[in-house]
Amino acid sequence: GVMPETVVDDLPLTPEEGARGGWDPKNSDGRFDGPMTVREAMVRSKNLVSLRLLRQTGLPATKAWIGRFGFERGRHPDNLTLALGAGSVTPLQLASGYAVLANGGWRVEPVLIEKIVDAQGQVLFEAPKAPALTEDRRAVPAANVFLVNSLLADVTARGTAARAQAVLQRPDLYGKTGTTDDAVDAWFAGFHPSVVAVSWLGYGEPRSLGERESGGGLALPPWIDYMRVALARVPLVPQAVPAGVEYGDADWRLADPGVDRVLR
Repeated sequence: GVMPETVVDDLPLTPEEGARGGWDPKNSDGRFDGPMTVREAMVRSKNLVSLRLLRQTGLPATKAWIGRFGFERGRHPDNLTLALGAGSVTPLQLASGYAVLANGGWRVEPVLIEKIVDAQGQVLFEAPKAPALTEDRRAVPAANVFLVNSLLADVTARGTAARAQAVLQRPDLYGKTGTTDDAVDAWFAGFHPSVVAVSWLGYGEPRSLGERESGGGLALPPWIDYMRVALARVPLVPQAVPAGVEYGDADWRLADPGVDRVLR
């Protein structure tokens, strides 16, 4: 039942909420700004809001849901650190997950080699075509995809990845920055409806990239450089509003939250 307009506390966790045993999670900006909407929390990358949302939706349901995006559930923790990215993914797995959103809700398996042809032009290997994107193969409802994408567009417009739209001068970009503890890893995962790209920076032997470094500072610039070329001749693609979504008093929401379009 979580919507972009849902208000959640950006405050330190209490012991009853899971802050125990020396675990006292904080936001990357070092601030707690009190109640805010889910949209504003996503734009400002607020960890404490993510933790509270996970407590509300529940670990079993959330882990089952991320499986729809192709993530291996066994590589993600059974505790609240799941909300902070404590699981393990490769850049290709993350790109495949974001492709579900770029595709409008369908998951497509990545293909590393499309075709092999010998010197005489004979086809030695050709990857099978992806299956048709029929409703029975849908991974995520279109209404959910629209709401999430509207949040990710705001991240690239005025949030931690605002440089994306500012530099590329196009509103049809979606994505999210990511920075692990002590800036050991810097991520940016994002997409245009026609292409998904993930940028990761880190050392082979894990160590900090720098005290003040972040995904927005390190991983976003090469993503922008790539997209500048990839989208050079690609027209703008406005986000179509699917059935089951309406604009309420302040934000987009499910038109009927009682139907099976919500995370359970």
